[in-house]
Amino acid sequence: MIYKIRVILDTKDEVFRDIEIRDKQTLFTLYKGIMSAFSLQGEELASFYISDEAWSQGKEIPLENMDESNEDETMADFHIHEVLPEVGARLIFVYDYLNMWTFSVEVVSIEDKKAVLNYPLTVYRYGAMPLKAPKRNMEILNLDEEESMDGNEDDDAAFDDLEIDSEMDMDDY
Repeated sequence: MIYKIRVILDTKDEVFRDIEIRDKQTLFTLYKGIMSAFSLQGEELASFYISDEAWSQGKEIPLENMDESNEDETMADFHIHEVLPEVGARLIFVYDYLNMWTFSVEVVSIEDKKAVLNYPLTVYRYGAMPLKAPKRNMEILNLDEEESMDGNEDDDAAFDDLEIDSEMDMDDY
């Protein structure tokens, strides 16, 4: 089976690539295909995340195992057909945790055709790849606000009601 996967860069301009890959190849192979299709250097850490129809970020599948126990699975441990079992299945791909290149990955077709070339293969390119990663709109917490982070204003009052032992001699510590 040959999967056609659309990989869309999360940016204001439309930039995407269609990549064909065999069902028995791994996510690591898809990672290499994305690196090639978008002309990324491939020298930074990256992860795929299982996603749903709303593009919610689920389980992480990293490029490399960062756990010393070597029990975590990596991209090389998952075949395409396992993670993307049907048309419409989605992943989120993040490359370079410092610059946060973020891509939406979706299966657009699965065809039972003979493999004719070496896969992965970029079969369609649309849009120019920006030189820099698109800026992320990160939500920043304002710690100066009256309200606590969970919305319960009584938490601060509980600290104000604590009695402090004024007779405590700090030299004893």
